Amino acid sequence: MMMNNQLNTPELRILLIKLRHHGDMLLTTPVINSLHQHWPNARIDVLLYEETRDMLAAHPDIHHIYGIDRKWKQLGTRGHLAKEWQLLKTLRKQHYDLVVNLADQWRSAIITRFTGAPVRIGFAFNKRRSAFWRYCHTRLALVTNHTTLHTVEQNLTILEPLHIEPQTNVSMCYSADDWQGVEAKLAEKGVTGSYIVVQPTSRWFFKCWDENKMAQTITALQQDGRTIVLTSGPDKKELAMIDTILSACPTERVISLAGQLSLRQLGAIIDHAALFIGVDSVPMHMAAALQTPCIALFGPSKLTFWRPWQVKGEVIWAGDYGPLPDPDNVDTNTKERYLDAIPVEPVVNAARRLLS
Repeated sequence: MMMNNQLNTPELRILLIKLRHHGDMLLTTPVINSLHQHWPNARIDVLLYEETRDMLAAHPDIHHIYGIDRKWKQLGTRGHLAKEWQLLKTLRKQHYDLVVNLADQWRSAIITRFTGAPVRIGFAFNKRRSAFWRYCHTRLALVTNHTTLHTVEQNLTILEPLHIEPQTNVSMCYSADDWQGVEAKLAEKGVTGSYIVVQPTSRWFFKCWDENKMAQTITALQQDGRTIVLTSGPDKKELAMIDTILSACPTERVISLAGQLSLRQLGAIIDHAALFIGVDSVPMHMAAALQTPCIALFGPSKLTFWRPWQVKGEVIWAGDYGPLPDPDNVDTNTKERYLDAIPVEPVVNAARRLLS
C-alpha cells in the first residue's frame, strides 16, 4: 500500500533500464506498454546501450531515451568516468518516482540507486544474491519460474510488485519517413508490388542456414512468380553471405538491400512484406511483432526463451531434423551451421502455405 501511495502522483516519472542487445530491447516493449496502459499520463524514459536506440526511438509512449555509449571507453579512464558521472547526474535531476531495472549488471543497480527514486524494482537474480544488490532496489521481483518462461514473460514478471495488468504485445515502431525511404529504395530497384523479405544472416553465424539451401528456397519462390528482397546488416561477412546466395539464384525478381537499411527501415520493409523468411535474429522478432507472415529457421538457441513471440507463421526448428548441442555450451565462434540439418522442402512448403 505504501508503494502505491508513493506512485500516486499526477506527473509520475518512470525510468526503465535495460542494457543488452537489439532483440532484447525490442522484447522490453511489453513492459513499456504495460506501464503506459496503467499510467497513461506518466513520463516514461529508457536507459539503454546507445547502439540499440533505434529499436525504441519511434515508440510513441517513450518520452526520452538516454544512451550509454560503449565508445566512451576509447576516451581513456578520465574521459570515460566523466561521461558516466554526467549521466548519473542527469538521471538524478529527473527526480524519478519509479525505476524499473530489467538489467542484471552491477552498473544498472548503481544507476538505479543513484537516481534516488523512492520506488526501485529489480530482479532477484540468483547471481546477485548480495546485500548491495538489495540495497540498490526497494523491491525485488522473483525469478523462480524464469526457466520455463519466454523472455517477454520473464520481463513482465518485474511488474508483479506493482500489481499491474501485463500487456503482452511486442511493439516494433517506425516513422512515415522510414517507410518513404524504403519505398524509394524499392522503386529504384524496380519493385512496385508484393514482395518477400529474406534475411539469411545473423551476427552469430552458427545461427545461419546453408547459403545453397537458402538459394534453392529463393529460386523455388522465384519460379512461383514471387519477388524476393534480401536484407542483412552492414557487416562484411553478412554482405559476403548475401553475395554467395545471389550468385546461386536466377537474376529475375530478386534484389538486395543488404546493409542499406536502418533498423527502423528494416521494420518498415518487413511490415509491408507478404512474407518474411529468416533465422534467429532481430528481424525475426520484428516480423513476429509486426504480425507479418513469418518463417523462422531456429536453432540452437533456447526455444523457450527466444522463439518469435506471438508469431503469425511457422517456426522450423533444427532440432526436429538432427541433434543440437546444449545452448549453454555453444561456442559462439564456431563455424558449425546447426541449421543445415533443415531441408529445403519444408521451408518452401511453409512459404507456399503462408502465401496461399
